[in-house]
Amino acid sequence: MNPKIRWYILAMVFIATGLNFLDRQILSMTIIKIQEDLNISDVQYGWINTGFLVSYAIMFTLSGRLIDKVGGKLGLGLSVAIWSIASALHGLMNNFYHLLGFRFLLGMGEGGCFPGAAKTVYEWFDEKDRALANGIAIGGAAIGAVIAPPLTIYISGQYGWRWAFIIPGIIGIVWVVAWFLQSWKKSLHAVSQRETKQAGPAFQVPLSMLLKNRTVQAFILIRFLLDPVFYFLMFWVPKYLNQERDLSFERIGELFWIPFLALGLSNILGGWFSDKLISRNLTINAARKWVMGFAAALTLVAPFISTVSSVEIAIFLMSLMMLAHGFWITNYITAIADIFGKYATSTVVGLSGTAGAVSGMILNPVIGWVAQNYSYGPLWLISGIMYPLAFIILLVFIPKITTYQFTNKSDLSDGIKPILVKR
Repeated sequence: MNPKIRWYILAMVFIATGLNFLDRQILSMTIIKIQEDLNISDVQYGWINTGFLVSYAIMFTLSGRLIDKVGGKLGLGLSVAIWSIASALHGLMNNFYHLLGFRFLLGMGEGGCFPGAAKTVYEWFDEKDRALANGIAIGGAAIGAVIAPPLTIYISGQYGWRWAFIIPGIIGIVWVVAWFLQSWKKSLHAVSQRETKQAGPAFQVPLSMLLKNRTVQAFILIRFLLDPVFYFLMFWVPKYLNQERDLSFERIGELFWIPFLALGLSNILGGWFSDKLISRNLTINAARKWVMGFAAALTLVAPFISTVSSVEIAIFLMSLMMLAHGFWITNYITAIADIFGKYATSTVVGLSGTAGAVSGMILNPVIGWVAQNYSYGPLWLISGIMYPLAFIILLVFIPKITTYQFTNKSDLSDGIKPILVKR
């Protein structure tokens, strides 16, 4: 095996997740100009966002299921192709219905991004490097979020808002071509022969059986609880800074990229630290949970965000929250791969992602109601509680992170009966 190839593949995944967050954020920065040009109302804009979230939630699970069957190369490649075409089509829209349809198509493609990334990392990296690889792969999303505002403003200013969609779409198509031109010979995969032999013959685990399994249910519940916190940080902090901190939109633009940079760095550092613990002879179970426990403890700073007087300190505390999320989500996704391997990694990542998206759709209006009728204080308080609660759920319902070995479908007659591989 040429070890350089797997790092090239990982760099490509990093770029893909970066494009994922970049493409989805362009609309939020161009919508004012779009509304002026196309006479789209705020109510219609709300429906447009809902259209994206609905297809995104559905395709998270469907794409995960498909990717477990066809593999990371085809699955992730098709996902990037769909959302890149959808992004470019935004530049051709002339009315509300065009934008609604193109946004729905964007969600269909983007729903396969993270299941595809997780599957690709599993296929190329063994357990000793997997957390770091997942951190790098996921970290691209945060970097995409950092780049999106200045890049969109620059392209819109130079060429008009339509090209802010078209140019990233073209970049995505170029990525797809490069992705499929790369040869993926099985002999080059970095999954060790030991893991491959232990895993046994491959078959697709029935979805109904996965949904009955307590470990899967715990992963889904955790994502259902935590994704609204992340969506709150992504979508509501600019309004918080404007309404409660009296910051101008220009000043918000100068500061809001900092938490996302912290997120990108922590995705990578969280994976590196977890793998480092394993190299020091800690078990996979201990390594993943030590990092996730640290992350959960770090989020306890959240309630102080609403009480500190300095805007700069508030941004620093938000950055700690994003730092904690990066540590958490990297090891969360890696733990799914550790447990379900080639059989159901993408499916479980997809199921949990769908749960998080649905939770976000349900709770976003609630967040708005609380912010409008009370203040952001209760929201910051709840944000600081949820990660410790999720960590307790992890400890209780997933007492040991260890690989499931499936020999045939009869192993699934009572949920999932694993043959545990000792670490």
